[in-house]
Amino acid sequence: MVKSILGRISNYWWCQLFGWGMLGLSLLFYAYTFRQEINAQYIIKILIVVISGIISTHILRYFIKRNRWLMLPVDKVIGKLSFAVLQTCLLFSLLVMGLSQFVDPENYSDDPDFFVRLFANVLNIGIYIVPWVLLYYIYHYLAKSRRQELDTLKLESLVKELELKTIKSHINPHFIFNALNSIRALIDENPARARNAVTELSNILRSSMKSETLETVPLSRELSIVRDYLALEHIRFEDRLQIEYDVKEETLSQPVPPMMLQTLVENAIKHGISKQVNGGVVRIISQMKDGNHELIVQNTGILNEHANSDGFGLTSTRNRLQLLFGDRAKFDIRQVGNLVEARVTIPEVQTENKQTHDKSIIN
Repeated sequence: MVKSILGRISNYWWCQLFGWGMLGLSLLFYAYTFRQEINAQYIIKILIVVISGIISTHILRYFIKRNRWLMLPVDKVIGKLSFAVLQTCLLFSLLVMGLSQFVDPENYSDDPDFFVRLFANVLNIGIYIVPWVLLYYIYHYLAKSRRQELDTLKLESLVKELELKTIKSHINPHFIFNALNSIRALIDENPARARNAVTELSNILRSSMKSETLETVPLSRELSIVRDYLALEHIRFEDRLQIEYDVKEETLSQPVPPMMLQTLVENAIKHGISKQVNGGVVRIISQMKDGNHELIVQNTGILNEHANSDGFGLTSTRNRLQLLFGDRAKFDIRQVGNLVEARVTIPEVQTENKQTHDKSIIN
């Protein structure tokens, strides 16, 4: 039962009891040190000071909370708070003087000037009230800052999680619709190849579904998806699509956002190869440079800056890199001769490559 009662006492009241209790003990220690008479009357006067301090500061706290002064800037609350502190000191003094006179009337019977004594007490009591207010405000300022920091972190984490999930939910349908269009073009023309295309699509979907729970995957895994996708597109474009890989083996274990490379390759075919009468080349380059992992997709074509900057695939790439790596990652797309080049720069991650990779992609 005692534990239950103690558990209901708030931190504020524990601090009040401890702070004013320490003041009472210090007054008692002061009297003992200077050999003053410590009797029941003196102890009662100390209790009066302690109780008056608790009552007056609690009333001050009530006005601070009621008027929401903790929410105001310092420059707007300093005047109001100063006046409130003065009133608290006055109340404190009146309580101490009134109760002390009731306990020891003989000591106050020959008091020549009540107001002089009151003024002196207000100044003395200010020594207790001003530190109380400062400690109260510092505690709540730190608590408020800590809550705001936690809320900010939670909000940023939630926003990033929602944005990543939203981006991922758009990437897969965006890819599926383009792949289905490729298969539809083959059904009447070459049913056997259409069946092969369905198999390739099945492999891609299986891989992409596994990527939904991951924020990054090794490049080797991403390349396997891209290879299936390009095999599917090669059926549709035949000799019009040439594929080249220049992938350094040390980059195969580097983490990349899932489906990001596939999205860039898809854009290269959609906006580049498909618009060329004679087709062209899609080249995938992966290399380490200046402590960064560079992933480059080049395709034959002319850069349409307006169309490419507003395209969903490129927008999603920029967003995902920003969310996952912040300012450490870069993405740009530019014209290099007769090629359009999309370049992704990601900070290098020290990894131990323990996987067995398909050597056919390193040519």
